[in-house]
Amino acid sequence: MLNDSSIKNNTNLWRKIILIAGIFSFIICILLIANYIQIKKADPINMTVINSLVERLNQTPNDTLLRDQIRTLDLLSRKAYFTNQWQIRIGGYLLLACIAIMLIAYQIINFGKKNIPDTTGEVENSAASQKTARRWIAISGISLSVVALLFAFLSHNELNNKFKVATPLTVAQNAVQDTTVQATSQSGGVSDTSKLFESTNGASALNLPAGTDTKIDKLADSKDNDPTFRGPGGYGIVPQKNIPVSWDGKTGKNIVWKTEIPLSGYNSPIVWGGKIFLTGANATKREIYCIEGSSGKILWTTPIDKIAGTAPTVAEGTGYSAPTAATDGKGVYAIFANGDIVALDMNGKKVWAKSLGVPQNHYGHSSSLMVYKDMVIVQFDQKGSSKLMALSTQTGKTVWSTIRSVKVSWASPIIVFTGKRTEIILAAEPYVASYNPATGEELWKLDCISGEVGPSPAYANGIVFSVNDYSKLAAIQLGDQPKVLWENTDFLSDVPSPVATDKYLILSTSYGTAVCYDAQSGKKYWDKEFNNAVYSSPIIAEGKVYLLDRTGVMHIFKADKEFVSVGEPKLGEKSDCTPAFSNGRIYIRGEKNLYCIGK
Repeated sequence: MLNDSSIKNNTNLWRKIILIAGIFSFIICILLIANYIQIKKADPINMTVINSLVERLNQTPNDTLLRDQIRTLDLLSRKAYFTNQWQIRIGGYLLLACIAIMLIAYQIINFGKKNIPDTTGEVENSAASQKTARRWIAISGISLSVVALLFAFLSHNELNNKFKVATPLTVAQNAVQDTTVQATSQSGGVSDTSKLFESTNGASALNLPAGTDTKIDKLADSKDNDPTFRGPGGYGIVPQKNIPVSWDGKTGKNIVWKTEIPLSGYNSPIVWGGKIFLTGANATKREIYCIEGSSGKILWTTPIDKIAGTAPTVAEGTGYSAPTAATDGKGVYAIFANGDIVALDMNGKKVWAKSLGVPQNHYGHSSSLMVYKDMVIVQFDQKGSSKLMALSTQTGKTVWSTIRSVKVSWASPIIVFTGKRTEIILAAEPYVASYNPATGEELWKLDCISGEVGPSPAYANGIVFSVNDYSKLAAIQLGDQPKVLWENTDFLSDVPSPVATDKYLILSTSYGTAVCYDAQSGKKYWDKEFNNAVYSSPIIAEGKVYLLDRTGVMHIFKADKEFVSVGEPKLGEKSDCTPAFSNGRIYIRGEKNLYCIGK
């Protein structure tokens, strides 16, 4: 048994440890509280300065010196953001560690006191008062620690909110306009993207990328169809050939027709059987349109009303009809910002309609629809009750519904065949996840993304790619145990989704820089800065990348390890929508008009 002297010595030692940990905790508490006050009073990342420079750049878009200054400030803002987040996170962990040490030391002292024999039988008069004093000190310390942790949480949210209000190079980029971006690629080993659809495997009859599961759906019964956002399955690589690379909206060169769309929307066109489908909406009206592909004539307009859903408050840049519709040749399926989803037949007659409930987010529902066999796939990620759903295309009844422990997302699902099975792959903080499309069962998930995710994942050759602004670009190698193959934080996007082949990953940032990486290693081959911001996502056709910027300029370049420009034709109208491709033609939704471009 320890003697009185050794017990007292150990007690003194642990009291010193408590004192040191207490002082350290107090300092951390003060720093966390001061950090919150500083963020509230001042902009730690100079967003006001950056946005004022952006306004100047909008007036003088050819000022390369000003553009370089903005890029430099953008880089500094990213470093400041990550540094501040790291400091808050580490400060919180250290504070919790100090509290744990203090509690352990206190318990050890109490245990030591129980082993000290009472030789005098006397109790000092001050014992009670000392115990009371220690109790109040402990209560005060714990209270201060709780307050400090609360301020750390508030600091984290406050910093994120500053980026939602204004982000570098585009004012309010989080007010997403092209919110339903899907990107994926072939899983076969074809290096020349112009030969992707000449494979002799089972997918060739459907003109799908090599390696595509012909059981996924019947959406590509004809090479002339573009039935969902970025093509069948959301691949972002289209089988069409003889695509034009030159046009001019002002002179009419290669403009077959253009048609004004009554209600605005940021969704993209879909095509089936020579007909184009779009949606439009405002705070009081929602409509679906069918346009004749040969003439541009609006064949029918179906108003969507008498559904239980109510209009939410949405961001101006997002609008009320951001999600792209889907079709299987039997029906047209559309969803709006308020969670209303509807199915029409090909003549515009309503088959069924239902409300999924007003989404709990600040921009309204924005994820696009996908079709798998006889089910409509809906990614419905919102505050408190995120889920992935499959609804019957015939009746609208829920076939299955899977709860997801994720935060708000406006990304869209992609459907891929990995060589062994068909998977629905989604991205939302904190992970990229895969689901069985037949049952909704979760197959795997990997924690590798943060923020309110806008870009959808991409896929090629057994690798899934995810990205989000102020998060990271991650390549996930699939297998029995999916793992992160490589990561990068140099170029990130909050709107456009990447597109991948077996060799290359091509990504566009929202502020207008295109980047090409080696898909396997993450090595950067090149980056190219354009003059304007980009919300549309890149699409690959005949080995060429089509990337539309917000002013309506289409940047066409080769999908290769060296940047080679093919052309930069102008639409003559602003656009934030990803184009659709069908039968040698390109369909682009502008700010007011739908354009048909062909040779």
